[in-house]
Amino acid sequence: MKIVWAGSRHAFEISDRISKLVANDPWWPDGLGKVSTHGVVYARLIIDGQEHGIHGFIVQLPSLEDHKPLPGITVGDIGMKFGNRANNTMDNGVLRFDHVCIPRDQMLMSITNCGACQVYYVFSNQRNKRTPDDKLSWTDSLAPAHCWNLNVVSPLSPLVYETLVFVRQKIVQDASCALSKAVCIATRYSAVRRQFGSQNGGPETQVIDYKTQQSRLFPLLASAYAFRFVGEWLNCLYADVTQRLQANDFSTLPEIQSCTAGLKSLTTSVTADGKEECRKLCGGHGYLCSSGLPELFAVYVPACMYEGDNIVPLLQEKFTFRNSNIGLRTVSPLRTMAYLGRIEHRMQYRCNVEKAEDWLNPGAVLEAFEARAARMSISCAQKLSKFSNPEEGFAELSADLVEAAIAHWGVKQQLKLLCGIYSLFLLHKHQGDNLATSCITPKQASLANDQLRELYSQARPNAIALVDAFNYTDHFLGSILGSYDGNVYPKLYEAAWKDALNESVVPDGYHQYIRPLLKQ
Repeated sequence: MKIVWAGSRHAFEISDRISKLVANDPWWPDGLGKVSTHGVVYARLIIDGQEHGIHGFIVQLPSLEDHKPLPGITVGDIGMKFGNRANNTMDNGVLRFDHVCIPRDQMLMSITNCGACQVYYVFSNQRNKRTPDDKLSWTDSLAPAHCWNLNVVSPLSPLVYETLVFVRQKIVQDASCALSKAVCIATRYSAVRRQFGSQNGGPETQVIDYKTQQSRLFPLLASAYAFRFVGEWLNCLYADVTQRLQANDFSTLPEIQSCTAGLKSLTTSVTADGKEECRKLCGGHGYLCSSGLPELFAVYVPACMYEGDNIVPLLQEKFTFRNSNIGLRTVSPLRTMAYLGRIEHRMQYRCNVEKAEDWLNPGAVLEAFEARAARMSISCAQKLSKFSNPEEGFAELSADLVEAAIAHWGVKQQLKLLCGIYSLFLLHKHQGDNLATSCITPKQASLANDQLRELYSQARPNAIALVDAFNYTDHFLGSILGSYDGNVYPKLYEAAWKDALNESVVPDGYHQYIRPLLKQ
């Protein structure tokens, strides 16, 4: 989408009909379909035929008198979405512009400005930052940027990423809440449900006592806690980066952009898959809407598609692999990639675990993950170095880059937070990579699995207390299976009789269709 300066009107003109491609239309924004009155539109700014990168503009969409779209604006809802109710209560919209005029003062101008004389200005330092008392004519405190070098990153470009960073760190925080609700339901129901295993006429075994149930449920419980902690860490990191940006320090922005991109992809994928796994863990009852699980899944799964499929954020990790000398040239102000600075050590690393209990040492697990991530990163970097055009190499090796990015952000979680069930589960999950890169031996992998099973047994007595600690009310969970009092089956029976089909004993159409067949 392009926004062009129309000097004769001292305003901008925006249109996406130039390309005549419907695929270019803004699609999906929440509230856009019917409710919104204004929007912040990001588009390529063109002044006197010269492009100045992406800029934001406040655009009024409908009339404030009758709410009808303004001339040149087409807006509407995109239609039904996945799920029974889920996100269908939200009016996600589509928007088209056909030569719409935007007043100059509706350009977002915290660090850039387009003067009335058709001159594009950029604030060069903090001293030139606009104050609330400044007017639109800032020519005394600004330097014109007639000769914009498109090969140099615009000062605005990093700030565009700041918004993405803010949204992503919120998504990571939300992942913990979303996953913990499903885990709470599945854990409580697993403690209520009994099946098989009775001896001498005694009660049957609680489903949660089966190792197969524990091996699927407890890693998700650990993940919910891990995502909570990493979300808090990202929140602190974002606060630090925001302070730096106010001082015109952009040094940490690329790294936190990478952090949030990788963790957004990781946490949303695990959460969406985890919700579906929790539904399966509840057996047939998990398929009932009264369990709350189908709705939880349908509401959350769009998070995996924010900014495109989760593969897209992972591919933004490519800055990590821009050259093969990672160990010599890795810059990591936030220390999230510091382990790549000791690349020779990581390449020669051999795990020294001898007993299953040795895997309880967080350092042992951390080193194994760092070695795995470093070796996969080096492998990608060496392959990329063989391409004369880096972008061509990124496209060709995109699948390898995704795997390396996943490996790297597994390390980040280990670095700060994770041990016990979560770390050993990740080790087990990525056992193939660890063995392929010779980070651990088959015997050590077997010892890790033994220790993981032991941890499941240790976690079992506290499983209910751990989900109760989320402090969710029955109303908030919206699930019969996850009822705090455990009185599941009477409530299921009661809810069944509230269904509309049970309002009458004889179904509609019986006398017209079914009875004649029975009487033939």
